Amino acid sequence: QVQLVESGGGLVQPGGTLRLSCAASGFTFTSAAMSWYRQAPGKERELVASISTTGDKTNYGDSVKGRFTISRDNAKNTVSLQMNSLKPEDTAVYYCRAVWSWSYWGQGTQVTVSG
Repeated sequence: QVQLVESGGGLVQPGGTLRLSCAASGFTFTSAAMSWYRQAPGKERELVASISTTGDKTNYGDSVKGRFTISRDNAKNTVSLQMNSLKPEDTAVYYCRAVWSWSYWGQGTQVTVSG
């Protein structure tokens, strides 16, 4: 079955970096656009970044432009999110999402930025 497993979350100080990874299985990875979303307590889930099937097109939420980079490795069925210059407002659970004819969400990984 479809499975998306996020990893790489943790606790960092403001200005620090984290790299999140999402391992995909159970579907044709190359047919799916991939995205990262995040949700903080009491707030709506918001789009962080998305990437096309081939990786040639990317989009970012305004709050993370210039700081975060999404990438995918179609040979390894993974999508990553490099997060630099982290701010306390980046604290949230980060979710991986796959979209083709269906949409599927991962379980999420917690990112906490505090210092």
